[in-house]
Amino acid sequence: MRFEVRDNQEDAQWSGAELQARLAGVDAVLLDPASRLDATAIDACPGLVLVSNIAVGYNNVDVGACTRAGIPVTNTPDVLTDATADHAWALLMSAARRVVESDRWTRAGHWQRFAFDSFLGAQVQGATLGILGMGRIGRAIARRAQGFAMCTLFHNRHAPAVSQAEESGAQWVPREELLRRADFLVIVVPYSRETHHLIGTQELASMKDGSILINIARGGVVDDAALAQALRAGRPAAAALDVMENEPHVHPALLDLENIVLTPHIASATRAARRGMVGLAVENLEAVLAGERPAALVNPEVWERRRERAG
Repeated sequence: MRFEVRDNQEDAQWSGAELQARLAGVDAVLLDPASRLDATAIDACPGLVLVSNIAVGYNNVDVGACTRAGIPVTNTPDVLTDATADHAWALLMSAARRVVESDRWTRAGHWQRFAFDSFLGAQVQGATLGILGMGRIGRAIARRAQGFAMCTLFHNRHAPAVSQAEESGAQWVPREELLRRADFLVIVVPYSRETHHLIGTQELASMKDGSILINIARGGVVDDAALAQALRAGRPAAAALDVMENEPHVHPALLDLENIVLTPHIASATRAARRGMVGLAVENLEAVLAGERPAALVNPEVWERRRERAG
């Protein structure tokens, strides 16, 4: 037997205190994105040598506390890129063509005859796509836009991503211009203190008339209360969210709206992507426990300090 494992086969949602109790005496933890590992739990687990997060995002882990404690944090990039980009397009098309709204209407028995102006949607072909956050997933979304002959604009703070994105025909613009010009705005930034409510009342009001907002990033990047008010006012015209503030609790004002599509944080939910995420998380864990640098390290400074001490 290589490892003694404490598992959660019931898929129970542990509180912070319960998770802390389960981590007592363990060497490493495989963590799903719904579980939050805060500084209190980290400080209470001095024997912990690795946090392997089964997600590309890691806002559920206090990385700063892990770094101070000398604990490597790993994530699972790349393996979910295409699945997540596909879901962004599924949300975009659903909102543009009012798929969910018309499905509900049809199931309710309202369809009695063909109507020329029934459920008129937004044109995707040749429209302007805006991407806020041009990392791996953003670039995958941009590549798919080429098939629709879209003008793709993006905003990103980091120069390497800019050069890579421009190779696919996407153009960097200031954030204010992105909001003003995009027919479809896809949010793909990581969540942090700096990106909390990055899209709020002011940003929503500056969006193009008739535009559609898609959030596949993290809940809290978009101010959901402000979005509900903006959708009632018609700017943006529609939205599609895979992530929400305080999920799994959805802001009640969003539930009353017809011009929004909601999915329960399933952008990476294909069998292939989820297997890849778990596989990479286990590989990261095995590498660290074997004294090797893992493939996907969030806080590399921890590893460098280890090397310096070993040297």
